[in-house]
Amino acid sequence: MGVDSGSAIADRAAAEGYVGKVCFKTGPPERVGVELEWTVHHRADPCRPLDVRELAIALGPHAPPTLDPASAHRPLPGGSLVTLEPGGQVELSSPPVTSLAGLIDDTAADVTVLSRLLASSGLCLGGQGHDPHRPAERLIHTQRYAAMEHAFDRVGPWGRAMMCGTAGLQVCLDIGTGARAAARWRAAHALGPPMIALFANSARDGWASGRMRTWYETDPVRTLPPVLDGDPVGAWAKRVLDTPLLCLRRDSGEWDPPPGVTFGGWIEGALPTRPTYDDLDYHMTTMFPPVRPRGYLELRYIDAQPGGDWVLPVAMITALFAREETVDAATELAEPAGQRWVQAARDGLADPVIASVVPRLVELACVALDDTDLPADMKADVAKRLSSREGLR
Repeated sequence: MGVDSGSAIADRAAAEGYVGKVCFKTGPPERVGVELEWTVHHRADPCRPLDVRELAIALGPHAPPTLDPASAHRPLPGGSLVTLEPGGQVELSSPPVTSLAGLIDDTAADVTVLSRLLASSGLCLGGQGHDPHRPAERLIHTQRYAAMEHAFDRVGPWGRAMMCGTAGLQVCLDIGTGARAAARWRAAHALGPPMIALFANSARDGWASGRMRTWYETDPVRTLPPVLDGDPVGAWAKRVLDTPLLCLRRDSGEWDPPPGVTFGGWIEGALPTRPTYDDLDYHMTTMFPPVRPRGYLELRYIDAQPGGDWVLPVAMITALFAREETVDAATELAEPAGQRWVQAARDGLADPVIASVVPRLVELACVALDDTDLPADMKADVAKRLSSREGLR
């Protein structure tokens, strides 16, 4: 947009225009990326508390600065960066690529390297979307995470559980051309409940995806899905500015903001100094809806999967977004269940509406795998495994 990140924001209209241009970058949809999270455990005793020093030793030069400020933070051989969530969960973030086959091959290789690094310290990756062995405890002590914890504690106990005891899988896709951005935004949301149910892997307290329940409850203004309308750009910009600050960065001391001050309120003089565009960029990193626009679409609603099963939702979503005709067909199939976010997390495939649409979505995805560059044997394997998911047999 050509603005100085350190310059003060003149008014709300300027902020809304900036949010729209930064978050909804349009163009031909070509790339896909993935972010994989896992809880981490001692192989001999998964209930044993983690020690961040053990994680730092295991990850070595790949450790993120939040764990080791002196780390080189080198990417793994396939290009993935390692980061850590507040409770010590490990995350791999792939670079965006144009090849689904290459993404799967390179990410799988990096998962193998990561597993070997952890194994050298007697650690292993968890297989569920939540930690069934230990209570949620924050291990990474940064000013950001402390402020988040304090803010979420005012809402209830769910924030700590989300921050420190859950693990998800995120698929990242290009928004697409300007003419198709709204349709792809709608599709990403319509697919949410069916995908949550199909890949639920964090059963707890009667919920199929206990992980998504924690997200819904953590801080609804920033975590719940939106009410869709015809202007996703304007609606998102308004939501960003109307959401209270989670962190207020300072040179020293705590980052807790005054409760209830929204970013829009900050622009309008609620705090002594005016916010900058860099402050707005940072505020947008504290928004956690199921689909987050970041210049691309970040689909955040899938639980971590056991072993190599992460390939299935990545391939399914990529196939459904490979052609615009398929995007529209998937939206039409999914929309009867598209607002059933709570039912998807609570009941999974036991919800009759969701159960009625998922098999047809899987069938469409299996056909659409032909629109990806997966080799024939991998397409056949993915299609077989998708079709045999529990509840579809």
